[in-house]
Amino acid sequence: MALTPTRFIWMNGTLKPWEEATTHVLTHALHYGSAVFEGIRCYETPDGPRVFRVGDHITRMFQSGRVYHIDIPFTRQEIGDACKTVLASNELGSAYIRPIAYRGYGSIGVVSPDCPIDVAIAAFPWGAYLGENGLADGIDVCIASWQRMAPNTVPTGLKAAGNYLSSQLISMEAKSRGFAEGIGLGTDGLVSEGAGENLFLVHRGKILTPPAAASILAGITRDTVITLAKDLGFEVIEQPIPREMLYICDEMFFTGTAAEVTPIRSIDRFSVGTGERPITKQIQDAFFGLFNGQTADRWGWLEPIETATAKHPITALHK
Repeated sequence: MALTPTRFIWMNGTLKPWEEATTHVLTHALHYGSAVFEGIRCYETPDGPRVFRVGDHITRMFQSGRVYHIDIPFTRQEIGDACKTVLASNELGSAYIRPIAYRGYGSIGVVSPDCPIDVAIAAFPWGAYLGENGLADGIDVCIASWQRMAPNTVPTGLKAAGNYLSSQLISMEAKSRGFAEGIGLGTDGLVSEGAGENLFLVHRGKILTPPAAASILAGITRDTVITLAKDLGFEVIEQPIPREMLYICDEMFFTGTAAEVTPIRSIDRFSVGTGERPITKQIQDAFFGLFNGQTADRWGWLEPIETATAKHPITALHK
């Protein structure tokens, strides 16, 4: 999906014109994947634009940075405020926000403590990641031949740039075979997750999903769906899932900031269940209801766009 440029990108405390937000070709992260990032959505609601779980996303970004010794030179509050500033300065309502912290230009060794930590935040319009039709009708997926990373190789529970090399292999293979997306198994042969999505399935009225130990990124949308499902009265079980469960379950769906809640209609050319998706529909309605006013936000997940320039001055460079 092609990017739609906006006016400004926040870089290291300053708003820069989109085309000037560049970095050096010898930036450490470009060569070694030494970056942590987030994907956050802002939705246009009846009460105006609202950023979804921005604090939880920023917390995870700092946690990811901690493990990789990427010491982000701003506070969590400043990064959260900057996300909202980028939205406001670009006059965006519904948008996708991409904050990233990375080792910059300075030295070229694999371990390079002299490299500065750069931080950038972009925001731009972005629709349904797996297609608007996919949200309504479901998508066709496959099990990829590429497995997810083994435990204690790289930390899959962190949102680090290098982890997405695995995601690329899974998704590229699936698309080359005519599927919308791929699912990776763990090195134990059990179900892990989609290329960039968490996976849920419905079996005998219960909602199942692989546990955090299944080489997944335990997503914020995943947590949202678990919370909403329990609130609706469903039993949600985090458990190891063998591959064959995917062929005999009644319903299946992906979750993620980009994917939101996307039904799966077939896997490896097997139709999922009877094609009816009553539980998935309830989950979708509850999730999207947060943004159209039909689901009360009792958890404080939606935040208005309010810049905090008085507390955290941010200079805009206008042409």
